[in-house]
Amino acid sequence: MTTSRPGDPGRRPGERGDLLDPRCPVRQLLDRIGTKWTSMVVKVLAEEAPDELRFAELRRRIPGISQKMLSVTLQSLVRDGLVARRVEPTVPPAVHYRLTELGLSLERPLSALRVWAETHMPEIDRSNQLADGSPPDSED
Repeated sequence: MTTSRPGDPGRRPGERGDLLDPRCPVRQLLDRIGTKWTSMVVKVLAEEAPDELRFAELRRRIPGISQKMLSVTLQSLVRDGLVARRVEPTVPPAVHYRLTELGLSLERPLSALRVWAETHMPEIDRSNQLADGSPPDSED
């Protein structure tokens, strides 16, 4: 746990563990991968690894994602080196995506987060219901 403030004289810029500092590597990573779509894309590509998936197949496997959001998410993942993109020079071009080794290494911590969420979301939902003044669901 950190109790520092950005600009504390005892900390170097971006020093590990200082989530309050915009230069903190953890904060920078969360800014990049902290969306539900990123987590879903990594999960779907990890399930296929080491094989590739085409854009349309990715979109079919991720319910609710728009073409634009999938495109933006993939561009970001490619730029960060987490996903590799391969284009076949056909008409129309066939675009394939796969996780890089770096992207594969991200799947384990994201999987741990999914397990945590599956375990604790009922508790969080109950807390929200209490805060909203509605009776908590009795399902457990």
